[in-house]
Amino acid sequence: MTLRKGDDLAGKVALVTGAGRNIGRAIARSLAAGGAAVMVNANTSEAAARETVALIEKDGGTAAHYIADVTDEAAVNAMVEATVAKFGRLDILVNNHTLRDQTPFEEMTYAKWRQTVGVILDGAFLTSRAAVPHLIEAGGGAIVHMGGQHGYTGGRRSAHVSAGKLGVLGMTRSMAHDLAPYKITVNCVSPALINTRGESGELAHARATPPIGRLGTMEEVAAMVRMLCGPDGSYITGQAIHMNGGGYMA
Repeated sequence: MTLRKGDDLAGKVALVTGAGRNIGRAIARSLAAGGAAVMVNANTSEAAARETVALIEKDGGTAAHYIADVTDEAAVNAMVEATVAKFGRLDILVNNHTLRDQTPFEEMTYAKWRQTVGVILDGAFLTSRAAVPHLIEAGGGAIVHMGGQHGYTGGRRSAHVSAGKLGVLGMTRSMAHDLAPYKITVNCVSPALINTRGESGELAHARATPPIGRLGTMEEVAAMVRMLCGPDGSYITGQAIHMNGGGYMA
């Protein structure tokens, strides 16, 4: 991964959920390359979170990690407070956490539905609610929710994921209205057809080719998130930004 170094986020502090691997790791590294101190969150994989921190530090950045379940209100509150205690402030929140599951609707249990929607949507609510007072205290900031193409197109075996992702978009737009007076931007980046790998190491989109002719890279998604969190994104709020090589054209 080639990092674009800069000072666009110098003096800022970011919290990135689900940052142990793949897109979340790329986002954390990109924000750190821009000068932000980054709190790396993971739910269970502390080894992966530590690896992300080590990569950031190897690149000359500043980071720490915090293990927390984003659906646990007390744990989320403690994570945000730990971020502020560690780095002195909070300016950026990136809600990258998700739960990837494929279950046909006719086989889906209510427990599976609640678990998936809870991680995607409740997690974004809890982290945002805990972070907002600190962003206000900092004089403004940025919140980026990570959505997904299935929230717009639907998809087989993904009714629960689609519902959660589209719910995040609705929350994004309403939050953008409420938080604009505090100089806090809120946007939703929806990647698809990105060259990521599952926990078993397989490519997530091995056979898919969008109109642009290739899969996207995690670094391209991270660059968009970094732009939205910096001065170049200060006039962008309430938007759904699609990154899919033309796989879905809004």
